Amino acid sequence: MMAVAPNLTVLVGELVGARLIAHAGSLLNLAKHPSSTVQILGAEKALFRAMKTKHDTPKYGLIYHSALVGQTSAKLKGKISRMLASKAALAIRVDALGEDTQATLGLEQRADLERKFALLEQNASKRISGSGKMQAKFEKYQKNTDNGQFNQDQASTLPQKRHSDFGGRGGANKRFKRGNANNSFVV
Repeated sequence: MMAVAPNLTVLVGELVGARLIAHAGSLLNLAKHPSSTVQILGAEKALFRAMKTKHDTPKYGLIYHSALVGQTSAKLKGKISRMLASKAALAIRVDALGEDTQATLGLEQRADLERKFALLEQNASKRISGSGKMQAKFEKYQKNTDNGQFNQDQASTLPQKRHSDFGGRGGANKRFKRGNANNSFVV
């Protein structure tokens, strides 16, 4: 198995790797599958039954028998099988299409996965992604100490009306002054 797919063998083991290749038909056919399909490969019967009855789909297929998935707690097996399937899909493509016979990529990915699995077991998921998406800590709001006056003219987004030369606001609000006794108006 190390001669055919060394990177896949390092990640999932010889027996699981051979079953994955046999189930897909060949290494090249397995390389065409996305990681989500590699994850549930071997659980097609359960997948179609779940889709038919509108229940939850299976989280893992043949990958469940891998040593990395078997070492973890039952609560994390779904997440770990998804992570392992994504790395295995990359390793399969390198094995199928690459010319390198060394398992350097598989060893690097396995070490990375083992580090992530150890952090998951410690509930330090913030350190896995690097950005802390799962445990976001919000900073406290700071009060603005600037006690300036609020200016309504600057806050408005509506265009301001032009004021007329007569001191009024223009339009219907023009002010007229009373003129002489014959009720003529002076503007």
